Amino acid sequence: MSYKCLPLEVALCLMLPFCFSGALSAENYPTRPIRIVVPFPAGGNTDSYIRTLAHNMDAGLGQSLVMDNRGGANGIVGCDIVAKAQPDGYTLLATSFAFVVNPAMYRSLPYDTAKDFTPITNYANGLGYILAVNPSVPVQNVKELIALAKKQPLRYASAGIGNGQHLGAVLFSIKAGIEMQHIPYKGGGPALTAVLSGEVHINLPAASVATPHVKGGRLKGLGFTGKSRISSLPDMPTVAESGLPGFFYDTGWHGIFGPAKLPKPITARLLSEVRKALTNPQLRESFISTGYEPAGAPTADFEKMFRDDIVRYAQIVQVANIEKQ
Repeated sequence: MSYKCLPLEVALCLMLPFCFSGALSAENYPTRPIRIVVPFPAGGNTDSYIRTLAHNMDAGLGQSLVMDNRGGANGIVGCDIVAKAQPDGYTLLATSFAFVVNPAMYRSLPYDTAKDFTPITNYANGLGYILAVNPSVPVQNVKELIALAKKQPLRYASAGIGNGQHLGAVLFSIKAGIEMQHIPYKGGGPALTAVLSGEVHINLPAASVATPHVKGGRLKGLGFTGKSRISSLPDMPTVAESGLPGFFYDTGWHGIFGPAKLPKPITARLLSEVRKALTNPQLRESFISTGYEPAGAPTADFEKMFRDDIVRYAQIVQVANIEKQ
């Protein structure tokens, strides 16, 4: 239909439904369950935290948030699904800061990290990892672990190449003056299983998933990589206290993204519901006790953090001399 052949008033009336359709869909959003793609296998810290958050968002949104774990290639497989999804708010991405490390790690990605996503907010900021070993490793603290690593080869597991666990272990090795063999897995869950089974000696799991195993004696926690001890394991020292003075490494953020061009009203609604969920005392205690602090930054602030981190972690990867895949 050609509007220029019609009187102006008639043409405007015919165009109004199209002009307001996006606004109306955003106003009524959501009207069906929301799919949250987690680009890592179930059982890791990203999966654990988003499930806790989603459970507290269902009521406010009036719809279920359905987890879709799509692990593989350090999160690239799941991220690509969201990058190519419709920007209607029904397919979202819950990921860790490994998302901003990948551009520095891979020669090519099936998406543009900076352009193909809409940052919404960070729902948790990590305070650190637990430096954990299999109970069979004959050490009781970080100082003894460093001494052992200088005598014999040790293997450490991580949730892939270039993720927080990997970079944390690289930084630890540099600061301690040791070399360890890196064994990458497809996610935090498989990496944790590897150290529990004794397939590898060391892992840096998030406190949320490691704490039960440390308390149960299935893992030996040598230290927390953050600046201070965590409430879930108050007797466990920091890595700095346990044998590597001055060492500190946090776990970055966990955030929610949509595809590019996600309507601003939908972005604002999701931010609002995340912030409401983060006021829940039980959720806050759950996050804090396991090494994370509730966040919920304004979208503009999180977008700046996200873009700055793409540059920052590119520099860290370069210093670590990690070859691009």
